[in-house]
Amino acid sequence: MKDGHILTLSCPDRPGIVHAVSGFLLEQGGNILEAGQFDDPDTGLFFMRVHFAAPKADFASAFGPVAERFGMRFRFADAARPMPTLILVSKLGHCLNDLLFRWRSGLLPIDIRAIVSNHRDFYQLAASYDIPFHHVPVTAATKAHAEARLLEIADCEGVELVVLARYMQILSAELCGKLEGRAINIHHSFLPSFKGARPYQQAHDRGVKLIGATAHYVTTDLDEGPIIEQDVARVDHAMDVPTLTAIGRDVENVVLARALKWHAERRIVLNGSKTVVFR
Repeated sequence: MKDGHILTLSCPDRPGIVHAVSGFLLEQGGNILEAGQFDDPDTGLFFMRVHFAAPKADFASAFGPVAERFGMRFRFADAARPMPTLILVSKLGHCLNDLLFRWRSGLLPIDIRAIVSNHRDFYQLAASYDIPFHHVPVTAATKAHAEARLLEIADCEGVELVVLARYMQILSAELCGKLEGRAINIHHSFLPSFKGARPYQQAHDRGVKLIGATAHYVTTDLDEGPIIEQDVARVDHAMDVPTLTAIGRDVENVVLARALKWHAERRIVLNGSKTVVFR
């Protein structure tokens, strides 16, 4: 991550937005390092991400009049600050293992504060990276207590991003609401196809020629949240379910890592049920 600051915003589209933003940054002694913008003709909304260098750090209050004039929703962030992250996992560890390696290698701008699992399978993996591991079992009878414990851990660790790295639990509507816009799930399917259980078996039964994975934000509608990233791999009739599964898990790793990187770099702006991603 480069030093500096990142401004992301959305507002109704109208002339003068870019001029107002760049003029404000100039007044603050800022120098634009990278900028991206998008005008959505379907919604009439304008989206912008600006990475800039400036001598001070507190811009929100000074930017208020500009934001009010254009009806902006905006956020400033420290570009060099890794995002505090909590990873949730169940019994499949390929995504967890991949994220830990990328994080330790400096390839992801996140700060993994803790790992939570409803099983004990990966406590040794967490210990090898010196990351706190919390075993929080989940049953129908203890679900509310488990989710309260999960939120307690997230709050204590100052978490800003929650990653469902093959966490095979359906979060309650209440928890989804509290994590809105800051929880990312990896779905082992090229949504909206093959939802639910055993997607690779479903794909095999249909004789697909492409399999894929989808990273999306968690919402109260199961597997319906705004999509961040997707990718596919080509397969053929000679491949059995274990082969499809192995290929699919590799795709899951890459798709989830991209989504986390873009989120942590503040490259994603929500656009209703969709996302704008400034790559």
